[in-house]
Amino acid sequence: MLKRILNLPSGILMISGDGRKLSRIYLEAWAKRKGKALMEKPIFSSKGEVYIGNPFTADFPVYLIVNPLARKKHEREKLLRWLISKRNESKLVILHEEKYVADSIVRYRIRNCLDYLIAYKRETVGMELLKVYRLENGRIVERKTYVRRPMTSGFGSEL
Repeated sequence: MLKRILNLPSGILMISGDGRKLSRIYLEAWAKRKGKALMEKPIFSSKGEVYIGNPFTADFPVYLIVNPLARKKHEREKLLRWLISKRNESKLVILHEEKYVADSIVRYRIRNCLDYLIAYKRETVGMELLKVYRLENGRIVERKTYVRRPMTSGFGSEL
């Protein structure tokens, strides 16, 4: 499902749980394919034609919006209207949310605009957990879980 998201022609993806590495991978791949991208705030350094600016006043094929759920109510309403317009224009949008949101996405109105949600969680033992959800009309229709474990041989190097 992760490769399917990478090859989306248009759509809206939310990455929750502060998965900066994932956001960078998708933003750079989409920017390379579409030509350029706009990042609302610099949350990581990136390669290629990635600009920083106000997404509500610029026209780009790919956007990265930071912390959409932490905004005030009137800002969230403005963002929802903007997301609907970008969906109609067939743009690619990444919503990078630092707060971890998985199944609880159904409590937020923004769920109606999402095509995919990737919930990133780093466990205390170094294990990374990715929960990927495909949404249609605000409902979860498909889910998949990926686990990445650290590459260690035990309690340290053995002689």
